[in-house]
Amino acid sequence: MGLFDFVKNAGEKLGFGKDEPARAPAAAPAKAPTPEDIKKASDRRRAMGLVKHIAGLGFEVEEFSVRVDGDLATLGGTAKSQSDREKIVLAVGNVDGIARVDDQMEVAEAEPEATFYTVKPGDSLSKIAKQHYGNAMKYPVIFEANKPMLSDPDKIYPGQVLRIPPLDS
Repeated sequence: MGLFDFVKNAGEKLGFGKDEPARAPAAAPAKAPTPEDIKKASDRRRAMGLVKHIAGLGFEVEEFSVRVDGDLATLGGTAKSQSDREKIVLAVGNVDGIARVDDQMEVAEAEPEATFYTVKPGDSLSKIAKQHYGNAMKYPVIFEANKPMLSDPDKIYPGQVLRIPPLDS
């Protein structure tokens, strides 16, 4: 799918971000870790946290991998469906500290791609549904398309990126 931009400091806080001190990799006692060693260790820890986050949401991806380099997360593996692929991209991108997601995943079942929408102040799912579908009462389509990341249709926030799937004909 490619590279996607997100709001870096908006999103779910998973406890492995910039506020947590980085642990350096095991090194010989005589050598102090360099700032680069500390950054690499922090990026690896954040990547492992994102893998756990995706597994915790119930997504199954064959050979799933995440590589973090600063605020960029690169995803690999094979998702069951296009829908799962998009949800995984959003689940990773809507994490505090991640500004870009490079989606290198494959898909087992091809289906039409959804569009992505960044929530603005004052938005609601019904307002977004009206804008995209012409009918505010279609908001459950957007809510269902963003589960399990959304647990309540009234709990969206500015900067969050949502999937807007095509309507079935």
